[in-house]
Amino acid sequence: MTNIGKPPCDEAVIRSKPCVEPCKRNLRRWILAATILGSSMVFIDGSVVNVALPVLQSELDATAAQVQWIVEAYALFLAALILVGGSLGDRLGRRRVFIWGVVIFAIASLWCGFSPDVNQLILARAVQGIGGALLTPGSLAIISAAFSGAERGRAIGTWSGFTAITSALGPVLGGWLVESVSWRWIFFLNLPLAAIVLAIALWRVPESRDESAARLDWAGALLATIGLGALVYGLIEASNLGLGDPLVITAVVIGIATLAAFIWLEAHSRYPMMPLRLFRSRTFSGANLLTLLLYSAVGGVLFFFPFNLIQVQGYSATATGAAFLPLILTLFVLSRWSGGLVSRYGARLPLTVGPIVAAVGFALFALPGIGGSYWTTFFPAIAILGLGMAISVAPLTTTVMGAVEAHQAGIASGINNAVSRVASLLSVAVLSLLVLAAFSRGLRERLAALNLPPEVQQLVYEQRVRLAAIEVPDLPAGLGEEVQRAIAESFVDGFRLVVFIAAGLALASAFIAVRMIRGARG
Repeated sequence: MTNIGKPPCDEAVIRSKPCVEPCKRNLRRWILAATILGSSMVFIDGSVVNVALPVLQSELDATAAQVQWIVEAYALFLAALILVGGSLGDRLGRRRVFIWGVVIFAIASLWCGFSPDVNQLILARAVQGIGGALLTPGSLAIISAAFSGAERGRAIGTWSGFTAITSALGPVLGGWLVESVSWRWIFFLNLPLAAIVLAIALWRVPESRDESAARLDWAGALLATIGLGALVYGLIEASNLGLGDPLVITAVVIGIATLAAFIWLEAHSRYPMMPLRLFRSRTFSGANLLTLLLYSAVGGVLFFFPFNLIQVQGYSATATGAAFLPLILTLFVLSRWSGGLVSRYGARLPLTVGPIVAAVGFALFALPGIGGSYWTTFFPAIAILGLGMAISVAPLTTTVMGAVEAHQAGIASGINNAVSRVASLLSVAVLSLLVLAAFSRGLRERLAALNLPPEVQQLVYEQRVRLAAIEVPDLPAGLGEEVQRAIAESFVDGFRLVVFIAAGLALASAFIAVRMIRGARG
């Protein structure tokens, strides 16, 4: 997902699994160090890459569709394979699979850093997603296996606190690296972290596995990857080719048909990666539908927000990274308080109020035009969004865990985690198509109003797939600035469309909470 820290149910994954064999006390600090640093690589990478996207687009001469693929290639494999990654660790050894994930992630990061063009970067990001799908559930499963009782609670608190800090520092550090050194160093930064994690994992982390773990659902993973990949490919290419293009239609049809086959397989498989019987619970279905809608809104807005700040508002990369801090810090500071809301008020109330507050935050993003102080333009929006998400995330985790039997909590929390990632994956693809349409319409009208020569209008308009990164040709003094402002205002049109859709999605998720989430306390 476009990162706002940790996805829902990360901590639930830890809590839901039994302690396999409590490890020696002198090893526990090393286990926490390895899992915190390993998780932090994934969290930092996601948030840092988003901040760097406008710079990547400029330096690699990428279209808007190619920039989307830098994010989507990673998110696709992470979302489709994360459930299999967890099961693989249970069967083959959690430490072993965790190490595989770290190695793949590090090699892919090196590839990203040395990528000579945008296509190489996209391929490397896809490999990074595979590493993340092994690393992320592996780090959570290692904590699950090593700690029990009150010590597990303290371990979760330590892991959560440190990963929240890295999530907060990541965008600022990444922005500084992009601005002061090179965008390539946001990927090279993973290499020393990976080396430390591997040293600790090989030296001090014990192996554990679940001998009773079910067989791996490789067919389900393959269908999910192909289905999501084809669907996203069709949606992204529609911005270049048009919705009626045969290639776009074919890709979308293949994607939908393959995802339908995935659902059929999961319904009939003896060892499904996503047991459909869990969705018989109205509350579990409602919680996942709420997650899909709310995280689609968050993922879409936070994908376009850095482009607005850097390409339109003129923020530096460092300032753009710092702009995310109110959201991340609000989530961190209020997480313990929001965790007690369900026991006090039941699940339905916070899962209704939280998305409504988030919807207000999304709507406030539409108020700023071009220019103005951050504190009076975007700060109120991102702070209120942070409050709304803080009210929502912990109760959502609790609701997912409580909607199923205790022995199903691990897979239930894993499914919800995957749903949040799929939500961001799909929303970026769909909303990008709508942004391009709004941007193109606004740009055409504004260029016509400037009475530019037809050949100049055509030269600018033909670059519309670059959105706010359009290169303005040499024009007489003053006219070039007017064209640049027309481009910026057209992007603001598209961004406002995104935030209004996001506000609608958040309100829809609140409605789902009212209709489908059990209202009783506990």
